[in-house]
Amino acid sequence: MMAELDGSILDRLFLIIAAREGGDPETSYTAKLLAAGRKRIAQKLGEEAVECVIAAAEGGAALAAESADLLYHLLVLWADAGVAPAEIWRALEARMGISGIAEKNARQS
Repeated sequence: MMAELDGSILDRLFLIIAAREGGDPETSYTAKLLAAGRKRIAQKLGEEAVECVIAAAEGGAALAAESADLLYHLLVLWADAGVAPAEIWRALEARMGISGIAEKNARQS
């Protein structure tokens, strides 16, 4: 597994996405998506998730491209909802070293 890139690309992409809010929907897909509202953004995220699952099941090179599409649409959703990537990174960091089963059980109680 290659690890030459770090997560900072997601932070940089988030800043670009956030800067598109209020932009011209005729020239920016991101601005168009943000203008369409959270329901449409969530719908697109779901569509991209399904495409990612299909690509994973079929194998091959499409998984990387579909994963990139999925992450992009997730970042658009975060921008629309006012959730900064740092909030997600903190939540993930807090879960480090904790069994996924134990973490899930703790949330349910």
